Amino acid sequence: MNPASLLMRAALCGGLLALLLCVPRHAPAADAASAASPFPAPTPGADGGPADAGEPEKPRKAKAFSTLVIYFENDLFGGTDQYYTNAVQARFVSPDLKTLSDDEMLPDVLDGLIERLPFAGDPDAQYNVSVAFGQAIYTPSDTQIREYIPGDRPYAGFLYGAIGLHAKKGDRMDTLQFTGGIVGPSARGETAQNEVHELRHIPTAKGWDNQLHDEPGLMLSWQRNWRLNPASTGRGFGWDVLPRAGATVGNVLTQANVGAEVRFGWNLPGDFETSLIRPGGGIEAPTDDADPRVRESWGWYLFTGVDGRAVGHDIFLDGNTFRDSHDVDKKHFVADLSGGLAVIIEGVRITYTHVYRTEEFVGQDRGQHFGSLTVGVSF
Repeated sequence: MNPASLLMRAALCGGLLALLLCVPRHAPAADAASAASPFPAPTPGADGGPADAGEPEKPRKAKAFSTLVIYFENDLFGGTDQYYTNAVQARFVSPDLKTLSDDEMLPDVLDGLIERLPFAGDPDAQYNVSVAFGQAIYTPSDTQIREYIPGDRPYAGFLYGAIGLHAKKGDRMDTLQFTGGIVGPSARGETAQNEVHELRHIPTAKGWDNQLHDEPGLMLSWQRNWRLNPASTGRGFGWDVLPRAGATVGNVLTQANVGAEVRFGWNLPGDFETSLIRPGGGIEAPTDDADPRVRESWGWYLFTGVDGRAVGHDIFLDGNTFRDSHDVDKKHFVADLSGGLAVIIEGVRITYTHVYRTEEFVGQDRGQHFGSLTVGVSF
């Protein structure tokens, strides 16, 4: 077995082990959950009920709950089969933590290092740890040609796992994400794409013999999100603005990004963005008791956003780092324009986002449309 195959199997086993460790071992006691919550309990009235005499609500959940988000992104929503053609990801987000070292998913030996992070020592912050596992697939514009296509995007697959550390305080969230995986045949991009094509009875991609070579991929990402007008969260009609800025370094991707999202709707969730699959993306987990997912209520909202990136290195365009491979001349500035609809029902959020991405390399004939469908469950 070659080293790349061993690395891929190790990544798979590590990702599965991390997901298994995410499963709570036991339900926390109600008193313990209340003590860990950074939010004060409602003040009782004279009759023992809530002091607010307004419309009664369902009992609020304890703060110790988790979130699972499944992402599916594909250019079939744009009517094509090329470039950034498919991606899937599953992300598990821990319950709210008083400190990052309280998390049971990460080894205790890392606690000292984690607590030295700039945002890790604030006693007034909420913390979460997330674990993700996913795959992304890229192809040229014509997938029926078997030969190498100079000037067109290389075939490539990326299989990876990621750990995110998140600190939320008021209208701000910081995320530090570590991503590791494999680029190349061991990422099984050809298998994933062509088996799905066979099931759908459509032509398979013929040029995977020209894909990028096996290479371990590492990235470190940081992102800061803000929420402006947070008072509109979760209570009738409201709006908010969600700016963000961040940076990623690594042999897979090196870039800086800045963007924002505007939302309007009924019972807005108390989080920081409607995430696509991207390094350092938001975790889509509730932040306060007003969130409709916490109150077992419902909501909906429309949103639109923009994201701009200054790209220093992209292995899926620049080719392999240590070996000669297919490559193209990338464009250093890329933008995404997005919009969509989200619906929240009894702790479940279903979101569709349509994205237009500007040209990513010299010779690309036009920008790309693709769609992102996500389902998030808080429990």
